[in-house]
Amino acid sequence: MDMAIQLPTKANSWEVAVRAEQLGFSHAWFYDTALLNAELFAAMAVAAVKTSKIKLCTGVMVPSNRLAPVAASGLATLNALAPGRIVFGVSTGFTARRAMGLKPITLARMCKYIEVVQGLLAGKMVDWDEEGGTHKIRFLNPDLELINLKDPIPLAISAFGPKARTTVAKYGAQWIGGVEHGQAELNEVRSQWAESGRDPKDLYTICLLGGRVLDEGEPLDSAKMWAQAGPSAAINFHYLVEEAELGSLMSGDFPFRAELEAYRKVYQAYEPADARYLSNHRGHLMFVRPDEKHLTGPLIKGLTMTGTKAELVERLRGVKALGFSQVQFHTFPGHENEMMERWADVMAQV
Repeated sequence: MDMAIQLPTKANSWEVAVRAEQLGFSHAWFYDTALLNAELFAAMAVAAVKTSKIKLCTGVMVPSNRLAPVAASGLATLNALAPGRIVFGVSTGFTARRAMGLKPITLARMCKYIEVVQGLLAGKMVDWDEEGGTHKIRFLNPDLELINLKDPIPLAISAFGPKARTTVAKYGAQWIGGVEHGQAELNEVRSQWAESGRDPKDLYTICLLGGRVLDEGEPLDSAKMWAQAGPSAAINFHYLVEEAELGSLMSGDFPFRAELEAYRKVYQAYEPADARYLSNHRGHLMFVRPDEKHLTGPLIKGLTMTGTKAELVERLRGVKALGFSQVQFHTFPGHENEMMERWADVMAQV
């Protein structure tokens, strides 16, 4: 099972990517949330020239935020800097759009976007719908080799809902999912993959995880516990207070209802009232805010992959037994190196 990192993109994310490569991580996934993180393609470009083996992935792009031809050009440019090491990750969006007060886009829009971007990367002429009309577009000077259209760029789709998961087999994509309903969702994706006539050996599945590798005897209220596991727990509340139907992303009944209601009251007091999303997403997957007082050590541990090394080796062996191809670990600003070193140490025994 491959091990990967996820990182809130910063201008010098290349330093994290270099260290990840040294530690044996196979992939680095860069967040693409413009109002929270640094510019994706700029940071990935530096990482591309500073590394030699690790795969660099958009984690994930949202169609509304980057025009399809711009996205294709950016991916092809990265592919010239790091041939065969670029992955095109995409989704309908949550944080990247919610941070601007928008809901996720439709699956149909995401699918059209995928087809345009992949068509351009394949050197084809494609129909692109924009500004009320359909326009034929293609790369005009591929023969100059200013970009790389020769090495394939795999597609990865973040798909937590059942309808979204159908797109994985449709496009022969890698699947980014979670461990909450692990076996059931994996079986669903595998079944759809087989029904589409694809070779089971070609299915690549990715499990998102976050948490802290605790020292023996480390209390659940330690500063590092909160800094390295807290943000992964907090995102559950960020989801649920904004959109009730997003509760379908959780496993069964959310186990911390009282804490959710406590945070809902905090959320409802955010100002301005017509832009509460600004406060809700501040620090999202980066740090725990002072007003997130509903979070506790036991709650954070209960919602994340947190435990001692021995405990996490067993839990990750369980994830591996489910059949995931890759496990991704969240990292947070200022803690990347320690988190990567601890996870690499755990994964060495999985």
